[in-house]
Order: sequence, then structure tokens, then C-alpha cells
Amino acid sequence: MARDAVNLPGSAKPAPPAEITENRLPCISDATLRDSAHMAGVEFTPSDTALIAGLLAKTGVNLVEVGMVSGPSSPDAPGIIAAHEAVGPERCLSLVMVRERKQVASALKEARRLGCRSVMLSIPTSEEHAALKLPSASTKYLISLARMAIETAKEHEFHVTFSGEDGARTEKERLVAYVGAGFEAGADRFRLAETVAILLPWQCADIISDLAQIDGAEIEMHSHNMLGMAVANSLAAFEAGAAWISTSVGGVGERGGNAPLAELLCALRVIYGDDRFDLSHLTPLTDTVLPRTGLGQAFMPGPTTPHAFAYELPGQLAHPAAYETVPPEVVGNQRKLRVRSRVTPGLIQWALNGSGIEVDVPSFCQWLSARNGGSLLDREAIHRLASEFQLSHE
Repeated sequence: MARDAVNLPGSAKPAPPAEITENRLPCISDATLRDSAHMAGVEFTPSDTALIAGLLAKTGVNLVEVGMVSGPSSPDAPGIIAAHEAVGPERCLSLVMVRERKQVASALKEARRLGCRSVMLSIPTSEEHAALKLPSASTKYLISLARMAIETAKEHEFHVTFSGEDGARTEKERLVAYVGAGFEAGADRFRLAETVAILLPWQCADIISDLAQIDGAEIEMHSHNMLGMAVANSLAAFEAGAAWISTSVGGVGERGGNAPLAELLCALRVIYGDDRFDLSHLTPLTDTVLPRTGLGQAFMPGPTTPHAFAYELPGQLAHPAAYETVPPEVVGNQRKLRVRSRVTPGLIQWALNGSGIEVDVPSFCQWLSARNGGSLLDREAIHRLASEFQLSHE
């Protein structure tokens, strides 16, 4: 990487590498309103979403990623609409889950209803994640599913990014074949997701270099920060050919967080002389986002934080090895449930397993959702409330 471009004390600042200066600088896609917003126990209101989206736009972020759509009546719909109203739908992108044909058609119909112009098709590419989430983990099925989803989205005239969920752990030949097929199907951009943080910068560069050589490829890097290397990996990806970098305000996000926006933009300015962004909005952005997460005034990455192994999805709690860089007990931490309003029967069933508490789970879920009012819940709180529900229904 271009270490010689750093402005060292007592020396003149050298020019950035010629190939960077003359040809390109990365576009920034910020995932605060999607990845951070879906972190366990974190929920932004529509007014929060509009405020954050507006500040991101003032900073100069190219694309605001907001919300997730898996089918009709998406719970993220109010936030998606709020972001569209704040900065315009052309500056927003929403994630669409991809599992099978009917579900994809339903999700894209909902995205169209919400006024989305750009979608990111989230598809698990590693054999481990595909086996958990798709009818088949074979490369043939993966490519067939991606082609179907991309072609359907293009028929609806969306700008299409497709992802490689757990792409960092996907076998090279499988990943290259998948990405090549996606661009052949008409996709506009591919995002490599380091869902489980395992890459060193030069490993990240090797993967991106291979993908960037695919005909017509435009590549984005989405790195997680459990090992503290999200910014380094993002810059390595950029120098290896990535045209986009994904960030979040304060680095807030699942599994140790994401590449922090402020550090990434400051690195671009210091190392490459990039003055396209208004950095004066970065502190107000952080001061706006962090209090609304309920995680304190300073988000910390890494495996020793209380949020590092907190989950609110039953699949993550049931199959934690698919999402964790290291098990929590290795660093003296522990796995935990953390949820507000996104309570589901599956999550409650997981929380009650082994407790000896027996309730009608669907009925308890409805009762809990109505009673809780968005307060933060952990496993012990669900046990206590389930016992209360039992007594009130005897």
C-alpha cells in the first residue's frame, strides 16, 4: 500500500501514487441504516433515519444503505421511506434477501412499492452459510439462484448490486464463478462481504484482484472489524481494484462492527489527498448515531465488548460458529441475546430452551410484543416475563 504518501513530521507531503491520482478514488456506501440498524438490540426510528441520512448526504457519502426487504409488509418500510424523503431514492440502496424464486419475486415487488431504485441482493456464497439458508449448497444452485434474482431485478429496472455473504470464506473457484455469472446476468456491482472477519489486508487484496479482473466487474468491499482491520482491509481492497468501500458511522455494526466512516475518510484524505468529502459533519454524525444505538458514547470493535457476541436472530444463536471469528469463551466473553421490538416465536423458543418454563410460544410472543414497548430484553428478562405470562394465564 502507499505508505510513502503519509505526511510525516518535518517532511513535505509526497504526491499519492500516480495510478490512484490519475484514475480513480473509491465511492463510499454507508451501511449505518442497514447493518448498524440490524445489530442486536439497535433500532432507529424513521425520524432518526431521516436525520442520519441527511448528515451522510451532507458529508458526501455516495450511497446510503437503508433497510432490509424480504417480502411484503417489511418492518423496515417506514425507515426506507423516511430516507427516500430525506435524500432521494436515487441516493439510497435497500437490501433484498434472496432465498428462492417466490420469495425473491415478493421482496422485489415490495421494494418497488417502496420506491426503491437500487437494491442489493443478499446471497450466501460460502458452503457453510448456503447449507444453512438455501435448499442446496452446490455451486450450480448458487449460480442459478443468483442469475434468477439478478435477471428478475433488472426486469424491474433496479440498479443491482449482488453480494457474497460470507464471501471472505468462500472457496476461490466457487466465488469467481459466482461473481462472473452475476455480471453475465446483468448485475451492476458486486459486494464482497467479510461476514466473518478473518482476512489480512494482503489476503483481501488477492481476492479483490481476482474479482476485479472479471469482465465488466465493479467491486465493493464490506469488511467487519472484529480483528480491528476493517479500514486496512478496505484500503487494500481499493488498491487492488475495488471501486466502492462500505462503512458505518462510528464503526457500529454486527460482529465487532464495520469499517468506521470517519477513520476511512480521514485515511483517504491523509494517504491519497482525497478532499471530496466534508469531514466537518463526521463528529455531529457520530454524536447523532451512537446515543441512538443504546451502546454508549463510543462504539468499540473487537471480541471483548458486550455487543461482540450479542444476537437477536434465532439462526445466529443456533449456529454461532457460522458467524464468529473466535468463540466468546476464548476471550472470556459470553454469547447473549439482545433484542427490542424484533421479538419472534423462534427467538423466544431459543431463549426458553432448557429453562423448564412452558408457555404457548405464539401467544406469549404476541403478549410480549404488546407489553414490552421496545425495552431492551435479554434471555433472563424473557424468562421472567414468561413466568409472569404463565401466572396471568392460569
